[in-house]
Amino acid sequence: MGWGKKRERPGDSGVSRASGDLNAAAALGAAQLPAVAVLVWIQSFSRDDYGVGLGGAPAVVGLLCMLLFAPLILPFLGVVQAFVLTLPSVWLARALPGPGRLRHLLAPLGPAAFWGLLAALLRHWPLTTTVPVLTAVGLLPTLGVPYVRRRAWRRWGPWWRAALGSGVLFALALGGGIAASAAGLIPQYEPPRLTRAQFVGVWRDGDGAELRLGADGRAEAHKLPAEPAEGDWGDPDKDYVICAGSGTWEPDPRTDDTGRDGVLLHLGTACGEDTRWSVSGTGDAPRLFILFGDPDAGVLRILDRTGD
Repeated sequence: MGWGKKRERPGDSGVSRASGDLNAAAALGAAQLPAVAVLVWIQSFSRDDYGVGLGGAPAVVGLLCMLLFAPLILPFLGVVQAFVLTLPSVWLARALPGPGRLRHLLAPLGPAAFWGLLAALLRHWPLTTTVPVLTAVGLLPTLGVPYVRRRAWRRWGPWWRAALGSGVLFALALGGGIAASAAGLIPQYEPPRLTRAQFVGVWRDGDGAELRLGADGRAEAHKLPAEPAEGDWGDPDKDYVICAGSGTWEPDPRTDDTGRDGVLLHLGTACGEDTRWSVSGTGDAPRLFILFGDPDAGVLRILDRTGD
């Protein structure tokens, strides 16, 4: 594969080599994105979507639109990935000691660790997930750039070859993902079943909302979103109102269209209607959530259990 140092050809300037590396990195990055997208989509079945997103006919329309505009979007995304992951990895590989192939295998860890740390600081995303995923996404293009550099291909050469490889990768990812799901390796998400005693406690979110559910059926709320009463919308741009006060609660079995257990909350104030919070999370770390407004563009509020 020719991982040693390359002898410069006449007219092979640093500018032309950098342009060629960018072209190859963008083509290779774009080629793997459809496979990455289908793997992310299949893996999402194991996570709770909280009822958010497209479904039915809108989902089909969205998929057709994505396929229609993919030839325009993928090259742009390939260029973004080239600057964010691939080219920094290639430059890092040149600076590392050791065999060329080993350097290019290890180099993607650098940019992946940088962006993973940034995501952990800003978004609290776990490093154990972001770093391996970013490393995997940057690996193939990083290995491919020096390979393409040694081929006498025209500028479109990497692109049409990458397009053929993209179709193969997409088919493998789709077939492998479906097979893994059918075999139970990627189980579908199932919300937990909670007893009445498991609902009792304090539930909070990061926006200051708090809900206390007592064992005697009493409830206390602070800055809690609720379904607005008819004609009591307050801010017309919001699909909910903020309530505080005391009231009652009761477990609500899977009687609504979500198919989940939940809590029916009635605040004894003039604020809002009875509001149903549905169960999410896991048995060890349950959550309560509600989606206000349009499922495709509504407001999702989630409460985490924080104590008794």
